[in-house]
Amino acid sequence: MQINWRGVFPAATTQFNADESLNIPATLRHLDAMLDAGINGLVMLGTVGENCSLSQAEKIEVLATTVKHINGRVPVLTGVSEYTTTQARDFARAAREIGVDGLMVLPPMSYKADAEEIIAHICGVAAATDLPVMVYNNPACYGVDVPAKAVAELAQVSNIVAIKEASDDPRRLTDIANLTGDDFVLFCGVDDLALESIALGAHGWISGLVNAFPQENRLMWDLATSGNFEQARKVYRWYTPLLHLDTKPKLVQYIKLAAQECGLGSEQCRNPRLPLTGAERESVLNIIQTAIATRPLIE
Repeated sequence: MQINWRGVFPAATTQFNADESLNIPATLRHLDAMLDAGINGLVMLGTVGENCSLSQAEKIEVLATTVKHINGRVPVLTGVSEYTTTQARDFARAAREIGVDGLMVLPPMSYKADAEEIIAHICGVAAATDLPVMVYNNPACYGVDVPAKAVAELAQVSNIVAIKEASDDPRRLTDIANLTGDDFVLFCGVDDLALESIALGAHGWISGLVNAFPQENRLMWDLATSGNFEQARKVYRWYTPLLHLDTKPKLVQYIKLAAQECGLGSEQCRNPRLPLTGAERESVLNIIQTAIATRPLIE
């Protein structure tokens, strides 16, 4: 399907059983809960989806069952975070055959590439299929930056059409827009800069905490994009302590714990991620439970 690059696209979780095996039914139930809240698209196998903890066969299973289950209700993208360009190209082709609607391509995961190498890698993946490509820039998490000038060069490739910008610097959105023009799609990629990004012209938001609070997430998006920034700020101020969890090294554990507390999944992660314990767990639970107790009214 043709992607409408607008709105909230969850970076969806992959659900696991207690023995760390895939729990496909739970994964699909979680997607349904977010669909019921009005999300606009899905990104499977991103950071929150624990891409690099899955085997190739497991990734294909997650994507195939998701595409079949979603059945065209919203576009389905997949993260592409393989270790080499050759592996990434092969995975992109496999995702295309399954019926995925687009790719979110990361720089090479095991190598601190420079700008020239990043451009070559992402262009190489884009050339492997006719699927639209979103570049994912998250230097804080992965130690590799895709600067605005590199994004502008990538934007000259016909099927590289968007960026998930998570550099923690909202000025990047304006720099990229000035270099690429109005046709290149800008997505907020860090939760606690969502309102700022919307104000700067972001077309969409790839969110982590939407996995736990899909209705409130949609409420803030709708208020802000309709121009009601006064009410959007109120929701954002309630939401921000939660959104900060998306910026921490253990964001996957934190987001999954939040989803579990909201009845939307399990906190079970796959190694090397360990369960949260002790003071850290209590601190995160306090943030989550305070938010649940004070969540805004959804009319």
